[in-house]
Amino acid sequence: MHDARPDQSMGIGATDVKKLVEGGIHTVEALAHASKKELTAIKGLSEAKVDKIQKEAWKLVPMGFTTATVIYEQRGEIIQITTGCKDLDNILEGGLETGSITEIYGEFRTGKTQFAHTLCVTCQLPIDHGGGEGKALYIDTEGTFRPQRLVQIAERFGLNGNDVLDNVAYARAHNTDHQTSLLIAAASMMAESRFALVVVDSATALYRTEFNGRGELSVRQIHLGRFLRSLQRLADEFGVAVVVTNQVVAANLDGGSMFAGPTVKPIGGNIMAHASTTRLFFKKGRAENRVAKIICSPSLPERDATFGIGPEGVMDAKD
Repeated sequence: MHDARPDQSMGIGATDVKKLVEGGIHTVEALAHASKKELTAIKGLSEAKVDKIQKEAWKLVPMGFTTATVIYEQRGEIIQITTGCKDLDNILEGGLETGSITEIYGEFRTGKTQFAHTLCVTCQLPIDHGGGEGKALYIDTEGTFRPQRLVQIAERFGLNGNDVLDNVAYARAHNTDHQTSLLIAAASMMAESRFALVVVDSATALYRTEFNGRGELSVRQIHLGRFLRSLQRLADEFGVAVVVTNQVVAANLDGGSMFAGPTVKPIGGNIMAHASTTRLFFKKGRAENRVAKIICSPSLPERDATFGIGPEGVMDAKD
């Protein structure tokens, strides 16, 4: 990963480096991958200057073709974070993948937030114990974050509760613009120390309430698309696992196809569907059990697994 910071050795002045950092560009890779439009939008950077500093970044970051062998080797280095449930880890072939976006959607009380809380703890475990050896960053849009749950889950994994809490950075997002601006702050924190996980619970809640009706639909989708693209950039740049939870709507409102297909569908339409690498659908099972199904993944088949939820977070299903 080219997570070195842009500096004077690249022929960029100290004031320009400061401007880049304020604009959310913390690494050489971010500079190389940003579009010219994004960079010229940063106050104080002219088009000529952007061209000059991007050319320097391109010298350090490979931007052309490579062989599939190289990509195969890189993918072998990807860390997977345990979910806390063996069956769920098995269908995910090891756990939650870092460097990509995993979307979890389902009705209320299907375990989405509990899943997110459990990952905030397991991502801190050593790599040989199924962890990511990094901190977690939690963006909460619904006010459902409960630190005491993290302490309970930490006990189960033999971690110190206070240390676990210190390693979770939390922010409450109050509107969609704020939600997006938090990602700039997130990038600066990730440039300073090792993070393994970013949670957004939920990615779509504020979009549902702020944008109303079909008249505002395209504006909403463009805004949501930009937010998800910024998340993907964090995943690429810092190798973190990104988990977004999503709400659902009733699918068959016309009543014509009452018995065909799923009864609920996730919010966010195609923009959301294309942005997430892996999509998991959570539904209620028997008693305290829940069922997770892989809906979409580039490398995993459609399968489901049953998991339980208890005081210690996500765990193996109870018979």
